[in-house]
This record gives sequence, structure tokens and C-alpha cells, in this order.
Amino acid sequence: MAAKILPVVKLATKVTIAGGALYVACDSGLLGSSEQGSQALEKVKAALPPAIEEWMKYFGVEAQLPTMPTIEFSPSKTWNSGVRWTISALSEAPTRATGYTYQGVQYLKDLTK
Repeated sequence: MAAKILPVVKLATKVTIAGGALYVACDSGLLGSSEQGSQALEKVKAALPPAIEEWMKYFGVEAQLPTMPTIEFSPSKTWNSGVRWTISALSEAPTRATGYTYQGVQYLKDLTK
């Protein structure tokens, strides 16, 4: 009987953990817009060092933590520049394909001379 229940308990545990992780991600704004993602990143940056220090005191570990590096990163600006680059590349693709085709034809003509 216990051998049949163990796989069900393992599956239920995995589903609960995955559902909880998804709930936390949605609730914190990680799956929202880029502005919500930036806000969630700022919250994590602010909350992480005190939490690490508290756990270090709890476990009795005495170590000096390095200072958090400052990162000037905006996901919304990076996303927008990536979208602009992609759209630009797609809009220039026919012109570039024509140019490369012309160069290829010229190269083949030069080889046959």
C-alpha cells in the first residue's frame, strides 16, 4: 500500500513546488511587463544583503561579504534596442540579399573568365 502512495506523494510535492514558484513569480511581477520586472529586480537587490547577513548570523558564519556591484541595467531599454535591431535587420534583408546576390554573380563571372 505504501509503495503505491509514495509516487503520488512525490508527484504532489513536485506539483506544489512548481505551482508555488509560478505563483511567486506572477505575484512579484516577474512575468509582467518590463517595468514590473525592473521593479522586482530592485526589490531583490534591496532585500538580498540583509537576508544573507541574517542567515550568516543564524548559522554562526563570520565572513565579510563583498559589496554589491552597481549595475546600470534597464531591461526595458535593452528589450527595446533588441527589438529595434531585429526590425531594422528584417527591413534591410531584401536590399542586402539583392546586394549579396549581385556580388555572388559577379564572383562567378570573374571565375569563368
